[in-house]
Amino acid sequence: MENLKLYMKNALGRILIILLAAFVEFSIYYLVFDWFYDELLYFEAIVRILSVLLILYIIKNSKHLSIDLFWILIIVAFPIAGTIAYFFLGANLRISRTFRSIIKKTEEAKQYYVQDPKVMKDLNTLDPYRKGQFAYISDSQGYPFYRNSDFDYYPFGELGYEAMLEDLKKAENFIFLEYFIIQEGKMWDGILEILEEKARAGVDVRVLYDDLGSFFLLPANYAQTLEGKGIKCASFNRLNPLLNIIVNHRDHRKIMVIDGKIAYSGGVNLADEYINAKEVFGRWKDNVIRIKGDAVYSYTIMFLTHWNALRNQDDDFSKFKVTARRRKSDGFIAPYGETPLDDEICAQNIYMNILNQASDYCYIYTPYLIIDTEMINALILCAKRGVDVRLITPGIPDKKLVFMITQSYYRQLIEGGVKIFEYTPGFVHAKVFVSDDIVATVGTVNLDYRSLYLHFENGTYLYGSEKIADIKADLLEAMEVGHEVTYEESKFPIFKEFFVSILRLFAPLM
Repeated sequence: MENLKLYMKNALGRILIILLAAFVEFSIYYLVFDWFYDELLYFEAIVRILSVLLILYIIKNSKHLSIDLFWILIIVAFPIAGTIAYFFLGANLRISRTFRSIIKKTEEAKQYYVQDPKVMKDLNTLDPYRKGQFAYISDSQGYPFYRNSDFDYYPFGELGYEAMLEDLKKAENFIFLEYFIIQEGKMWDGILEILEEKARAGVDVRVLYDDLGSFFLLPANYAQTLEGKGIKCASFNRLNPLLNIIVNHRDHRKIMVIDGKIAYSGGVNLADEYINAKEVFGRWKDNVIRIKGDAVYSYTIMFLTHWNALRNQDDDFSKFKVTARRRKSDGFIAPYGETPLDDEICAQNIYMNILNQASDYCYIYTPYLIIDTEMINALILCAKRGVDVRLITPGIPDKKLVFMITQSYYRQLIEGGVKIFEYTPGFVHAKVFVSDDIVATVGTVNLDYRSLYLHFENGTYLYGSEKIADIKADLLEAMEVGHEVTYEESKFPIFKEFFVSILRLFAPLM
């Protein structure tokens, strides 16, 4: 009840403002329609012609037609409302000032991602079979592989949180945080106390959070509150129906960089359920990855790219680069980003390459399973090649309709040889692929349309480290306490099957 009151308190004022702005906006539309009432038939004819042209445009420029099918159906059924909705939720992102700025800063940031050719030579020599994956990440997508680096994997958020606090206390120069969700409570209060102390000591502290992700959790003026504490703060893609109509593309990244020496990522947001300080959907199964060494610089660049798109504060990112002390290398690390602002689906391609190159097993954590035929076929083909393919999904869902869609994929995958385990103790929020004891990726990218196609995401690709065994062990332990879904259990009654088929059309909005 207290949480509900807090949500309403944080959101009520903003909701009223947004509703007022929307009322003004639609009042203007009404007046325009009323003014041209006599010509309304001509106007409707023009709109219908434009809707056909829009559909042809969507088909021509679609990355995945299965995603855009929803928009095509909506525009055909409701030409005026559908066209307006498309521009609010699915339109070309370059009409947003924020996203135009991100495109510009992303292009400028490419100069800082520099691949050491010796590292790539060593990598390709060690494993020529995966040379194509290495080339895709480094050469095509521009995210370097690093060798003078290391990582620690924490199988629960509360374990990673304790390490975060200890590292934050040691910060001397700068602290950068970029998160989808921040919520006041034990977790954030513990971090904020250190951030305030460090800001007073002259450390450059910056916080970036997604406006929609924290909409019900933080007051509208929270960025100003942090600024008053000496902490630089910005909210990403702030909701404003008059000035910013792109609301469907969010910053889903989780990045913490400390002095350019240590970076944290994984599935954990900065709220109490992620560290099991409160129980929302049973035991919250998440993870944190802690990166040390040269590979941290890629995460520094990722943060600074978004930060400067909003605040335009830094002319030279290289001043934040730290040369790590030489260490005994244990494998290779390549942090990478995903953006909806280009023609690539980087994160999905990395996932697909892991599946295509797997020879023994591929184990996967995902909280949501809303995938297109390409990913379905890749999972099934991998299993049909004799690879042990296993998916771990929640036992207790956070969104029942979304979970129903997730379960709707079970039967086809199980028929194709994929094993599916539901994590009985609670909700799985981790996003992990691990394969053949040699490859893994840990990050923020769910197996759903939003993560793969609509949001800004990040991941950490790991190769050749002995610690990949820790990641594998975590998934095996989750399976032991989980329930393997049988083929009989995966069948839906006919009416539920029909209902879910309709729900799938709305997947890009879920």
